[in-house]
Amino acid sequence: MVRTRLVDPVLYGASLALSLGGFLMVHAVRHPGDSLGPVGYGLLVLLGFPALHLVLVRRGFGGDGLLLPVTQTLVGLGLVELYRLQPAGMVRQATWALLGLGGVWVAYSAAHAVDRLSRYRYLYALGALVLLGSTLVFGVERGGSRQWLDLGFASFQPSEVVKVCLVLFLASYLAEHHRLLVLRPPQEVERRILLPVAAVLGTSLLLLAVQRDLGGALLYLSIVLGMVYVGTGRVEYVVAGALAFAAGAGVCAALFPHVRVRLEVWVDPWRDLAGSGYQVGQALFALASGGLAGTGLGLGDPELIPAVHTDLIFAAIGEELGYAGALAVILLYMILVVRGFRVALRARRAFSQLVAAGVSLVLGVQALLILGGSVRLIPLTGIPMPFVSYGGSAMVSNFVLLGLLMGVSHHEEVPRGRRT
Repeated sequence: MVRTRLVDPVLYGASLALSLGGFLMVHAVRHPGDSLGPVGYGLLVLLGFPALHLVLVRRGFGGDGLLLPVTQTLVGLGLVELYRLQPAGMVRQATWALLGLGGVWVAYSAAHAVDRLSRYRYLYALGALVLLGSTLVFGVERGGSRQWLDLGFASFQPSEVVKVCLVLFLASYLAEHHRLLVLRPPQEVERRILLPVAAVLGTSLLLLAVQRDLGGALLYLSIVLGMVYVGTGRVEYVVAGALAFAAGAGVCAALFPHVRVRLEVWVDPWRDLAGSGYQVGQALFALASGGLAGTGLGLGDPELIPAVHTDLIFAAIGEELGYAGALAVILLYMILVVRGFRVALRARRAFSQLVAAGVSLVLGVQALLILGGSVRLIPLTGIPMPFVSYGGSAMVSNFVLLGLLMGVSHHEEVPRGRRT
């Protein structure tokens, strides 16, 4: 049995203390007469992280010990902000986080059987395309994009599950052909090998274009190009893919009004500040008004930003916690992504390396897209901020990715006697 290190309870305890302090501050400022029931529920869910850690330790977990507490801190911050913005939404989000912890366990257990997990590459690809195609038949439109399935009791976003399928398909397929691709075979052979990857990517992008989900298309392209680069070391694929996406984005902007509006708002939100530029303008005002230390939890006005709890929760954090709080969030994501790539570098099998790299890419690109959109470095994409923004499908799928990363870390490191 692997003994729990002293640092583990310290990290979990510090994260819980920060979340408790945040909940109590928001309650005192925004909900002084309300019940503390939602706060108790949120904290109970956050206690699930150290509880899961203890279960994993008792089963011999020897992987990266920072992944779970860093994620707990991000989830806690998201729950505190949602309690400030939408208390009812916070309770739902906490429930999704609880389900996500179950997803961590399932994915972690599945990642132990690496050889078995890598067998179903074409099933992953087929599942991804079927899920994306289902929204064309059964989907409902929100915010100009047709990417949701309404189940009656809840809404489901298939594209969130697709990113998990893409990571597993690409990892399995590229691992199978890894040695040949690294040796740079003749051009005709290389094209034939990469044809299934191009077919899955092209079909996915086409379906997303029909759904008018440019943010999802950018995320998928980043996943595929990043993993192809990791698997082959060929930077020309990244350049070619980026140029092709830029051309496709131009076509989508010409065909779909909401895409064109997003691009115009990105270029100049001040031209129609009271109309189409209102959301981005208010986000920029919120970040500017936060200053270095912020206005304080519950003392800002982030509710002036439309869809702040989903698209622009980073602006709410920046306003009430200031540049210091925003920088802390960025550092947490950096730790998560760097540790993920560290797992990839230390993995022995090509499949495990690519899974860890793919998970790190997904989490890193998602964070980059929403952070960049919040400060107007790139157009706003509507991609959820991992583990922080409101959204059940995104929350659970990101937890599944985390479980895969933890499983790879344990499976690859335990046989060599390492404990991290």
